[in-house]
Amino acid sequence: MARTPRSTKSRRTARPSRRRRGLGGGGRRARGAPARRAAAAPQASADVALLALSRDLAEARTEEAVTAAMARALRALFPDRSFAVRLVDARTLALRSLHADGRLRSRASARIALRRSAIERTGLAGPLLERAGVAVVEVDEPIFEGSEWATAVPLALGGQLFGVVNLEYGPGQGEAREREAPLLYRVANHAALGIRNVRMVEELTYLKTYLENLIEHANALVLVVSRDRRVVVWNAALVRATGVERERAVGEEILSFVPPEEREALAAVLARGLAGEAVAGHETRLERAGGGEARVAFNTAPVVGASGEVDDVIAIGQDLTLVRSLQAAAEHAERLAGIGRLVAGVVHELNNPLTAVNMYSDALVEKLSHAGHDPADVEKLRAIHEGGQRIQRLARDLVAYAKPAGARTEPVDLAGVVDEALRLAKPALKEHAAVVERRLQAAPPVEGNRASLVQVVVNLVTNAAQALRDGGHVTISLERADGALRLVVADDGAGMTPEFAARAFEPFFTTRAGHGIGLGLPIAQGIVERHGGTIALDTAPGAGTRVTVSLPIGRAR
Repeated sequence: MARTPRSTKSRRTARPSRRRRGLGGGGRRARGAPARRAAAAPQASADVALLALSRDLAEARTEEAVTAAMARALRALFPDRSFAVRLVDARTLALRSLHADGRLRSRASARIALRRSAIERTGLAGPLLERAGVAVVEVDEPIFEGSEWATAVPLALGGQLFGVVNLEYGPGQGEAREREAPLLYRVANHAALGIRNVRMVEELTYLKTYLENLIEHANALVLVVSRDRRVVVWNAALVRATGVERERAVGEEILSFVPPEEREALAAVLARGLAGEAVAGHETRLERAGGGEARVAFNTAPVVGASGEVDDVIAIGQDLTLVRSLQAAAEHAERLAGIGRLVAGVVHELNNPLTAVNMYSDALVEKLSHAGHDPADVEKLRAIHEGGQRIQRLARDLVAYAKPAGARTEPVDLAGVVDEALRLAKPALKEHAAVVERRLQAAPPVEGNRASLVQVVVNLVTNAAQALRDGGHVTISLERADGALRLVVADDGAGMTPEFAARAFEPFFTTRAGHGIGLGLPIAQGIVERHGGTIALDTAPGAGTRVTVSLPIGRAR
């Protein structure tokens, strides 16, 4: 018996019956839930994309990163749409970067056109934009090929235009443009904030780098000290002045770089700075890394932090080491000038009596020694004669140093000068049992003052003889070298320490107390330099002393 396909019918009749049951109130609720879920899905997707955009913008450190984050968000929110992100300079509105998803029309990227309503909505000033070259239009202009509709939204914040985002549509998609415009504005608002933050960070970084370079390369000494007196800033000028590298100075207590006797005064200046008081013209000393000190003067001022409290003290100053050295040299020169004036008068008054003392004492020595008088009395007269001669030599040296010889010059044979000087220095050489070795090569004459050059050699030979303890050798050599004549006076005496050698040309400095007043080398130096030459000293303890004089050949004075 044939069976009827009830199951088929029932299935057919069951479906309509369920639809009919759905016409009641419960059916309306069942149909509304999926609709709400369908409507909520795009919104949830948009919220996720915007949240991702916010996160990416917060992490962005460059404009390229901001543009890339915007591109990802636009692709997620507006799939299959052509879009462009153009960033401009906020001051000049010149194009800085362009990212486009689509084929741009010819020269479209160079023209920025914004709808008047978009300008007003984002708080921009239309007249200012027009003067900067922005086209203010009533309808957005597409910039991609094949696009019929466009939405151009300014990336603006605080009245500044940072760029423009374009979203475009093909034919028949005008309704989608109106529907998607609010979401595009939300993207633009997020992006504008991100761009502004990135540019603020860039400007702050540039300013920080600029100020650091300014401080680092300033000629002035720049020092910043924290509340606990630790060095925060130590610029290159301080490195040059002290020889202390920045890496060593930063973090150290500033008082460790000044001598103990200066620390109390510097601590008081820092305390005044931390109390909010500026201090001008504080002079102190900073210890050098290799020894010695640098004289410095600072003006200090408090550095107020964000809390309104003084965080640091900045000190800006100058290195006075050379200035103080020159001042000391000028004072010394003034004293020497005074001594010169005094010596000129004293020598004039002493010359005639000393001449009489020397002449008569010499005559009496000769007379009494031949007459057979008591040898002790003869020695006393001889001592008087030698004392007078010594006073005369001292006066002559002082006059020579304070009032140099005239400038009259002539061709001078240095070999003859050496011979004459050795005759004059014979008593000193004999007294110290010095053996003289002459190594004189044939040489052309030099232009100079003969008497002055003789005095140079006499002084050098006398110094060399006096450096010998129990006899020794004094070597005098003359040779031609590099267009000059080089005269060398060397001895094999005790030599000098580096500390003494550094002061050898200092007036009135002597290593032999009671023997001379320390004018031999300074006088020789002055004469040589007036002849356009140089004089150098080479010595070491136990290795003797070597003085080299170089004089130009044929130099007219």
